Amino acid sequence: MKNNAKRVPRIFLGASALVLALGISTGLSWLWWANATAPTRSRTGAVTVQVPEGASADSIGRQLEREGLIRSLMAWKLWARLAAFKNDRGSFQTGTYELSAQASLDDLAKTIWTGQVKQTTFTIPEGWSLREMGAYFEKEGWFSADAFLKAAAQVPRDRFAWLPEDLSMLEGFLFPDTYQVPVEGRSPDAVIDVMLEHFETHALPLYQQRQGLKDLSLNEWVTLSSIVEKEAVVARERPLIAGVFWNRLRLGMSLGSDPTVEYGLGIRQTQEQPLTFAQVGQPSPYNTYINPGLPPTPIASPGLASLKAVLTPEQTPYLYFVARYDGTHVFSESLGDHERAQGTIRDQQDAKRLESGKI
Repeated sequence: MKNNAKRVPRIFLGASALVLALGISTGLSWLWWANATAPTRSRTGAVTVQVPEGASADSIGRQLEREGLIRSLMAWKLWARLAAFKNDRGSFQTGTYELSAQASLDDLAKTIWTGQVKQTTFTIPEGWSLREMGAYFEKEGWFSADAFLKAAAQVPRDRFAWLPEDLSMLEGFLFPDTYQVPVEGRSPDAVIDVMLEHFETHALPLYQQRQGLKDLSLNEWVTLSSIVEKEAVVARERPLIAGVFWNRLRLGMSLGSDPTVEYGLGIRQTQEQPLTFAQVGQPSPYNTYINPGLPPTPIASPGLASLKAVLTPEQTPYLYFVARYDGTHVFSESLGDHERAQGTIRDQQDAKRLESGKI
């Protein structure tokens, strides 16, 4: 009896076996890759890793393997070769990295490939002078105050061509703000550059786009703004104080600003120890009681509010103001009114000291 069943060609059986074998192989490959690139469980938390200049992909992988951050050096090498193939101009970046032990190989590699280095922060408040900044960085352990002041005495016009030609130091131009920089950026030149970049981005456009005061130089703008910054405590008084100073400048009067005297003498007056007549009369390029016009340089780093106030001062008849010691001031049009305001405030302070038993 003849068997009518059709025989399956051997070639089809062979192809099916090949497909099956490839499928198993591919599945095993993906299983290996998934296991090799999964987060390691040998440690937890964050690990700081330093990638030195010129480090190869293999050496970085060996370092991560020693730190218990990756499971397979071979998988790391495959990732690096594939990344280089897809982006022939990319590479792993030098720097200090804070890597999570729970991150996958892919996440770790992308972090180093794109240069997401460990960051650190510093904060410079409005109204700080270069000396105060230097003391801050020294206290934080970044570098010495002397090193900072020496760096700030150099004016990098090669990198910041907008800096005034007559500038002798960077007082006033290091923009007050909170900054994030790479941990390798903890050097005087690096922090100065980032602060100048912020001035260029945030402050300089205000000056370049001003509507009036076309004869006001950049150095004069920052200098007057620094005085307003040191005099003003209450935000609403900034434009008013700027208006008083503009009135005095237009009339050829001396500015008579205490903070300029303090800056020149390297001191800071307090409510308990105000400036003496001898100190106010002591000659100094920064003594705006003696010298008409602006001092030779800014006396601090002004914030945006003070910089704006100088460009848009309040129109006021006042020529004088005196501090009440609560952050506000008494403003006067005449010298007589100003002296009476001074006497009233002095009497009030004496009464408070008498009541507290301090006199």
